[in-house]
Amino acid sequence: MYRVGTGYDLHRLVSGRPLIVGGVEIPYHQGLDGYSDADVLTHALMDALLGAAGLKDIGHYFPPGVPDYKNISSLFLLDQVRVYLDQAGYRLVNVDSVIIAQAPKFAPYIEEMKTNIAAVLCTLPESVSIKATTTEGLGVCGRGEAIAAQAAVLLTRSIS
Repeated sequence: MYRVGTGYDLHRLVSGRPLIVGGVEIPYHQGLDGYSDADVLTHALMDALLGAAGLKDIGHYFPPGVPDYKNISSLFLLDQVRVYLDQAGYRLVNVDSVIIAQAPKFAPYIEEMKTNIAAVLCTLPESVSIKATTTEGLGVCGRGEAIAAQAAVLLTRSIS
């Protein structure tokens, strides 16, 4: 049995915060605003995984305002999602994702992002696809006000 899930996240860019995407701190003059580290790629991926497994969204498991989650690494939260998937009897087949931003350029960091995510999900980096695109100057991402990400995943039932 296979199950597909999709996820989306968007965070506003602000001064005074590091820019963390895919668990990688990227040199940039702004970072993403949020309660955790605001890693849009990892958040979109978590929602895709939870949705594919028929579980609730990340806000249910990691609600903002809980002191334990303040500035927490989203890779740590992704690891907890992996545990939920294991408990529900699912394993990852593959991830396809895209980062949507006018700037900065993400190409130099994609392999490290893939390695980070694959390690947490106990899979091979080849099972994790990450792309980046601009919106040609349109919308909040195109104006440099925010960064978004989308993710799609394929899960299968674990063999017992």
